[in-house]
Amino acid sequence: MAITAAQVKELREMTGAGMMDAKKALTETDGDMDAAVDWLRTKGLAKAAKKSGRTAAEGLVAVKVEGGTGVAVEVNAETDFVAKNAEFQDMVSGIAEAAISVDDVEALKTAEVAGKPVNDLITDKIAKIGENMTLRRMAKIEGGTVASYIHNAAAPGMGQIGVLVAMTGGDEAFGRQVAMHIAAANPQALNVDDLDASVVEKERQIQIDIARQSGKPEQVIEKMIEGRMRKFLAEITLLGQQFVVNPDLTVEKAAEEAGATITGFVRLQVGEGIEKEEEDFAAEVAKAAQG
Repeated sequence: MAITAAQVKELREMTGAGMMDAKKALTETDGDMDAAVDWLRTKGLAKAAKKSGRTAAEGLVAVKVEGGTGVAVEVNAETDFVAKNAEFQDMVSGIAEAAISVDDVEALKTAEVAGKPVNDLITDKIAKIGENMTLRRMAKIEGGTVASYIHNAAAPGMGQIGVLVAMTGGDEAFGRQVAMHIAAANPQALNVDDLDASVVEKERQIQIDIARQSGKPEQVIEKMIEGRMRKFLAEITLLGQQFVVNPDLTVEKAAEEAGATITGFVRLQVGEGIEKEEEDFAAEVAKAAQG
């Protein structure tokens, strides 16, 4: 049957497919619009599979707070251009909204957004936008008050670094100050008790080796190690750090003065820990030319 321009236009608007792909889909399915959508979806899935091996280390972190619950999600793409794409941002916002109702990233992958499981929604966007994308991680926190902060915001509630802070007492304004501090200072844990014991032991051994090279008496070495470890632990724990808003106070002391007790925090930064593939410019151009 003859395929009309109006049919092609309708299918393109429904799926975001290119003109020639839409026309071919309608031709292959004898003008059946629903079958054509499925045909394009199958083709899109094939494209998505081809792209799935490519490194996705850019993207967005989105935060969402409802009452005493906050969530942060990281959705990655291959380039920072996609982070500026309105469709990608809408998808990430929807995923963050769904995250409020689930407990972990595996449950989030099957949660529905706009009538589709998140995994399928991402696969569709891979086919449409043309880059590999992944839902990498999710973190959830609860408290009497949960405050949030986004650093390098690309859109409301999403950007390069997302922070959540849970407190009892205090107010949201102070919580936001603490969240901004966390974004800048990147503490490893709330307090010493929450630190990985192996991190502490590794640093202690380093300080022992450094101190013994000084040739000082053992009693002096012990005091040197104790002092250096106190300084190290203060620098990497949130409560021990100097508060960026007022460096004369530690975060713990600032919280006391604000009538707050900080009970936990989350900090997600786009792409942290992902090994990015490095290509020289010539190789990048050649790869782009190949499609």
